[in-house]
Amino acid sequence: MAPLASISNSTSLEKKPVSWNNLALGAALNLFEVSSLGQPFEVLKTQMAANRSQSIGTAFRSVWQRGGVRGFYQGLIPWAWIEASTKGAVLLFTASEAEYYARAAGASPFLAGIFGGMAGGIAQAYSTMGFCTFMKTVEVTRHKSGAHVSTFRIAADIYKKEGFMGINKGVNAVAVRQCTNWASRFGITRFTQDYIIKSRYGDSPDAHLQATALDKALASIVGGSLSCWNQPIEVIRIEMQSQVERPGRPKNLTIVTAFKYIYAEHGAKGLFKGVVPRIGLGVWQTMCMVALGDYFKEFFGTK
Repeated sequence: MAPLASISNSTSLEKKPVSWNNLALGAALNLFEVSSLGQPFEVLKTQMAANRSQSIGTAFRSVWQRGGVRGFYQGLIPWAWIEASTKGAVLLFTASEAEYYARAAGASPFLAGIFGGMAGGIAQAYSTMGFCTFMKTVEVTRHKSGAHVSTFRIAADIYKKEGFMGINKGVNAVAVRQCTNWASRFGITRFTQDYIIKSRYGDSPDAHLQATALDKALASIVGGSLSCWNQPIEVIRIEMQSQVERPGRPKNLTIVTAFKYIYAEHGAKGLFKGVVPRIGLGVWQTMCMVALGDYFKEFFGTK
């Protein structure tokens, strides 16, 4: 994403060259995000969405019983690390390019942020996120007996039975989620940041240069929280990838059939199960990728 500070009110926009530094920065930021608070939020969210009768307290205890603190990092190695090391780079690079072209075409920072987020999110989903997200969900929702089974063995077995489509189950739902996720996060964060800057520092062309880290963090918190409006597609995605077996659960779920199944079983509330830990995840991710991303891109001169 092109940082707000790099796009002034000037009539000319400078096209930045492809930066490998941006790709490395995106990977590093996402690895930090998922290895700290990101994965615990992800595991708790998945547990609740896959077991929709559980409260947040029950889900927490269920995860804890699967290994204590380690239970909250199920799927981190290698799947979350593979996903993080690639999707962060893809997001920053693709969104930066898309946001630049949108601004060059005359779009406002708000609309350009939305367009950049959509492009980055879609690119994420169809690169490596499909199978990595699927395997993370498998690790959280599969039945675990006393015998240790390698996660690579599980992935190989699924591939043998169901092929490429099997390990990319739910990828279209991932694409819808990522597209709407980052369009919302980038757009709302940019809009909020612009509003904060205008309110605090006025409308002068260099007002954006006065924005503090706190200003950007506040905008990121707002963007991360409000972007969770699309929780239903996330619950649908988890249901499509879940290994939890229930009587009457349809086989080979699609986005539509998963929606019907969830709604029939739990109503509208079921479609928003797990939204609280997802808000925490959204805030943390957005702070890492938007606020910290802007800061480090400016620091290293990779804007």
